[in-house]
Amino acid sequence: MKKALLLPILCIALPALAQPPHAHPHPGHGESHIHPDPGHTAETASGPNAGHGTKAADHHHHATYAGLQDRRIKALSDQQIEDLMAGRGMSMALPAELNGYPGPVHTLELARELDLSAEQERQTRQLYAEMQHEARALGERLIAAEEVLDRLFRDGDATPENVLAAALEAARAQGELRATHLRYHLHMIDVLTPEQVERYNTVRGYH
Repeated sequence: MKKALLLPILCIALPALAQPPHAHPHPGHGESHIHPDPGHTAETASGPNAGHGTKAADHHHHATYAGLQDRRIKALSDQQIEDLMAGRGMSMALPAELNGYPGPVHTLELARELDLSAEQERQTRQLYAEMQHEARALGERLIAAEEVLDRLFRDGDATPENVLAAALEAARAQGELRATHLRYHLHMIDVLTPEQVERYNTVRGYH
C-alpha cells in the first residue's frame, strides 16, 4: 500500500519545487514564478515517438537537469530557498489573486490608488507582518523536509518507507505554506470595500 501511494505523492507534491523559478521583478512581492522546465515541456509535447528531431534537440532533452546536481538541496534552487526563507509568496496565492481577492503586499503598493484610510493601511500592514512571520516558519520547515529527502538519496539510505515519510512532510509543509498565503488574501476582503477591491483588480490588469 505504501509503495502504491509513493509515486503519485512525489509526482504531485514535489516536481514544482524542482524547477528553477523566473526572477520576480520586485523581491518584496513574493512572486517567484515556478514553471515547468522548457526541455521537459518540449519532450512531453513531442513524445518519445514524435519523429527523429535534431541532434541539438535530443541533446537538450538529455541535458535537462545538467548543472542542478551542484545544488545544496537538489529540489530547490538558491532563489527558491531565498524566497522561502523571506516568506515570499512564489505565486502560491494565484487562485485568490486572480479571482478577485487582493493580497496585502500589492494592496500596500496601491495604497494611493485605492485611497486607503489610515486604519485600512494599519490593518493591512499588520496582516502582512503576520503573514510574513507564518510564511517564514513554514518555508524553513519545507527547506528542512527537502534536506531530509535529499540526504536519504545522497547517503544511499532511501527506502520506500522513509522516502514516503519525508515526501509527505515536504508536501504538508508546502500545503500549509500555500494555505497561509491564500488565507491572508481572504482577510483582505474584510479590510477593503467592494469598490476598492474592484479598483485593485482594474489597476492590476485583471479586468
